[in-house]
Amino acid sequence: MFDDLKGLSILVTGSSTGIGAAAAKAYAEYGAKVAVHGSANKERAEALVSDIKSSGGEAVLVMGDLLKRGVVEKVVAEAADALGGLDVLVNNAGSLVRREALDTIDDDLYDAVCDLNVRAVINACRAAAPFLRNSKSGSIINTGSIAGHNGGAVGAGLYAGAKAFVHSWTRTMAIELGPDGIRVNCVSPGTILTPFHERFSTPEKLENVRRMIHLGRLGTPEDCVGAYLFLASPKASGFITGQVIEVNGGQYFK
Repeated sequence: MFDDLKGLSILVTGSSTGIGAAAAKAYAEYGAKVAVHGSANKERAEALVSDIKSSGGEAVLVMGDLLKRGVVEKVVAEAADALGGLDVLVNNAGSLVRREALDTIDDDLYDAVCDLNVRAVINACRAAAPFLRNSKSGSIINTGSIAGHNGGAVGAGLYAGAKAFVHSWTRTMAIELGPDGIRVNCVSPGTILTPFHERFSTPEKLENVRRMIHLGRLGTPEDCVGAYLFLASPKASGFITGQVIEVNGGQYFK
């Protein structure tokens, strides 16, 4: 179904672990040239690149802390240079950073959450746009979150607000970049078992969430892969733009 991904150049930010790693691996399995991006977890990113190459795929590693100004532009440029252009940008890097309720939110937390989840997405889109305009398959896929719809839990307010921005930004960019032939969509995962929840959620919290999911289980990164493949494929989704696709097992109905 996704044979048209073969030969496409795809950058997946935040792809050393979790959903990003699963998407990057899947793109490579369908013949895309993939730029794996890592920040703090260089060893995992290197391992993913090695795994893709050992399976016959094509991958390069680009490193950079997207919390730092100017780094995302460098990451995009390095990926495009290494891959010979850019057809698809997947804005997947993001983090809650830490849980804080209203009374303990400070400016440092605000800056960290917004720099990573908002500013980096904006700047990545801006840096990638010239390359995507030169592509016949230009596409941006943002990673949102169920928190962007339901507000998340106590302590996740900044993250939830940032992801709501990503959902809205997706629609705005679809309007702005549509005349250039660039599609812009968003995948909004529910509760997915990744290092994110190992860090920010207790087993008790995850079990309470599981009980609210109609399919009766928490998600996995592999559950999200199909949406990323679909949205990158011109054949499968060439007339789809400005959409937020929910992948949550029925945890949230829009």
